[in-house]
Formats: sequence, C-alpha cells, structure tokens
Amino acid sequence: MQLAIPHAPRRVPLSKVPGSIARLVRVALAGWMLMAVLGVGAWALGRFVVEEQAFVARAEELEGQVAAMTLPPRGEREGAEAKLEVLYAVGSVRYSASGVRTHAEYAEGLAPGARVKLLVDPLVPDKPREAAFVRERARALGLVPWGLGLGALVAVGLFARELRRTLRAELEPLRKGMLVWLTPEGPLPESRREVLFPATYRKETQTLAVRARLRPGKAPVRNGEKVLAAVLSSLPGQARVIDEELARALGWVR
Repeated sequence: MQLAIPHAPRRVPLSKVPGSIARLVRVALAGWMLMAVLGVGAWALGRFVVEEQAFVARAEELEGQVAAMTLPPRGEREGAEAKLEVLYAVGSVRYSASGVRTHAEYAEGLAPGARVKLLVDPLVPDKPREAAFVRERARALGLVPWGLGLGALVAVGLFARELRRTLRAELEPLRKGMLVWLTPEGPLPESRREVLFPATYRKETQTLAVRARLRPGKAPVRNGEKVLAAVLSSLPGQARVIDEELARALGWVR
C-alpha cells in the first residue's frame, strides 16, 4: 500500500469517515431519549407543583383537635415526619381524619386534645393537611420551576458537549493531527468492538505513550509491526489508528 497523505489541516468530511455518521446518530438518539425521559419527569413534577399550589390557594384554614399521633423513634425525629389523627368540622359536618403529615419535631410538642391549624379543600373536605407543614413545602416547591429551567439548560449543554466531543474525536485527529507510526506494546486484540491498546511513538528525542483507538474489525495500515495513527496535541495520551478502509475512503492511498 502506497500512501499519499496531504499535510494538515486536511479536508476530512464527516461523510467520508466510515462509521462516523452511525456513531453520531447513536449519540444523538441516546441524548434525545435521555432528554425525553427528563422531560416526562419534569412534566410530572411540574404538574405536582401546580396541584400543590392550587390546593394552598383554594384551601380554607380551620382549627382541628389532635386525637392521636404516630411519631418516629426519639433519636430519629430531626427532619422526619409524624402523622396525626385529627377531629375537625366543616360547617355543621364533623370529620375525623388520620395520616395527616407534619414535622415530627412539631408533633412531639403536641398531646391529645391539642389544637392544630388545618387546611381543608372545600372540594375534598375529608382530606385535611396540617397548615404549617403544607405552606412550608409550598414555599420550597416554588423554587422547582427555577430548578427545572436550570436542569434543562444543563441537559442541553451536556448534550451539545457530547455531540461536540464525538465530532471532535472522529474528525480533529484526522484533520489536524500529526501522523505517526505507533509501536503496540503487544499483539493487537481481536474484537468485534472498538479496540483500545497501549502503544508508543517517537517524537524527536522523546518516546511518548498513548492509548490508541482502532475501529472494530478493521485492519490498520501497517509498516512491519508498527501501525499508522493520528495524534493531536489537544488530546494528549490518545491516538486514532488509521485503518485501510479509512485511508482508502479519504483518498490517502494511491
């Protein structure tokens, strides 16, 4: 095989690099799937926030009476929740409800017969909530839209960075890299997946070590035991092996 490799920077279209379009599509599909999952989660969380805020807006504050309570063990109450059983009245109708959540540290100061503030939805009067607990959570949930917006920006940024990284890994060594003859540390492994192997090359008086990447099932361009590869100063310690199919596709073979 006689090589005719142009000097850098070389014109290397993405369409001429075998397998690069498929790799880019896989990254794009994985990114879109992840963003779709995050979008569904954000929609569900946003809907929950809207429902909670709507409850607080329409609920009426009533006074109830503690009938019983369930507390966590004494040493586990900080930041934990307790459940109350309460008695209360909506108009002339009296109700009893259990499982009313509140802060354990607040509940431990209560006793049967103690008065508590409840929020009751007129549309669902049999499901009261402890007022301070609900309002505190509603204030915290008010920050959720900002968090969702920031999370969306981060997700888009990570997606764009991964696409850029994939494009860079595919093209930059071929376009701008220095072409060198690598000496693998041992026989190249046979694999149907992408092969990574340690190798060295000489640059002036230095011997530099790299991790070389060879596309699955491809025969590298060889010079005896050495293989042709592209290395880039901005990607230290990495090398892209030039296989015969790639060299022919790029017109680097006479």
